[in-house]
Amino acid sequence: MRVWAPVGVLASLAYCFHQRRVALAEQRAPVDRNLLELKMVQVVFRHGARSPLKPLPLEDQVEWNPKLLEIPPQTRFEYTVANLAGGPKPHSHYDTEYHRTVLRGGMFAGQLTKVGMQQMFALGERLRKNYVEDIPFLSPIYNPQEVFVRSTNMFRNLESTRCLLAGLFQRQKESVIIHTDEAISEVLYPNYQSCWSLREKTRGRKKAAISQPGILEDLEKVKAGVGIADSDNVDFFILLDNMVAEEAHSLLSSPALKRFAQLIEQRAVDMALYMLQQEDRESIQMAVGPFLYILEGNLLKAVDPSTPPSKTRKMYLYATHDVTLLPMLLALGIFDNKWPPFAVDLTVELYQHQESKEWFVRLSYNGSKYQEAAPTSSVHWTSS
Repeated sequence: MRVWAPVGVLASLAYCFHQRRVALAEQRAPVDRNLLELKMVQVVFRHGARSPLKPLPLEDQVEWNPKLLEIPPQTRFEYTVANLAGGPKPHSHYDTEYHRTVLRGGMFAGQLTKVGMQQMFALGERLRKNYVEDIPFLSPIYNPQEVFVRSTNMFRNLESTRCLLAGLFQRQKESVIIHTDEAISEVLYPNYQSCWSLREKTRGRKKAAISQPGILEDLEKVKAGVGIADSDNVDFFILLDNMVAEEAHSLLSSPALKRFAQLIEQRAVDMALYMLQQEDRESIQMAVGPFLYILEGNLLKAVDPSTPPSKTRKMYLYATHDVTLLPMLLALGIFDNKWPPFAVDLTVELYQHQESKEWFVRLSYNGSKYQEAAPTSSVHWTSS
């Protein structure tokens, strides 16, 4: 069933929202979509395919050849990076750390590849079709008064954003500004560096997750099958990271890795769910609450008639990570129990009814649409 309902404050996008979905659907009559006018779009996406962050301790490792970094001509797009105040790009200590890990073949850890660039270009093309060609919502060329672009300060995300913009605004000649923030204050991912409470909770729960029924036994089975010593510090997150990176590039370090693919993903999800503990509202608040607060602010400015046009945009683009999307999907009640894949997007569309002037929100994730109703109560998001 597709349901449209009014949007209030971020309760329309907040934790516990899904608990009232059925009740609200039964209370409201169907809404004529032809009377809904698109007013704003927010796109939260994961970067494209990349090299693994930490290689598996195997004798026969995958060769990550620098040829995988070749830039497809259609993805070339000029951009500059600025901090949130418009000043110089902050230093990225994450990229510095990634460059300390050189993979077999010569690539660094966490590098966006040609495959990832093509994935992001395809996402940009889809956005162009949806919001430029199918309906005349955005200008066909980039207009800073219409579009705001923000990314985490990691090169793979900045480059992923470049490729998305190339697909969205094809044949663009002028440079686009991508905004980013210092790592200590970044909110586009769970910030363990700045939030002590989140760091301590996660650290303790990660240790406990391994001892949950079946997880340790499955980990030992997979490591033995792949050829990893039991003493090697490899968990399901590392296994999954290598598995999906190899799969995206048609590479294979161990046939057993492919054979255990479903189990590896499921156990990685199980561990993440245990660490987040959905019933512990505070943990999800600390993980993604500050980011949801930004999305809320964009919505509230758009629905406020007193907001000057210069203070809002038609589209907001946010380049994030799997560790951002998973708790966000939990908070929104639309997690599909699958690890967020490369180049996946969570899209929040804001509509206004042309007759009643009511506001409505539609969520889309990985091609699935969720028409969601807004509870009347407000949810407050906090960080430590």
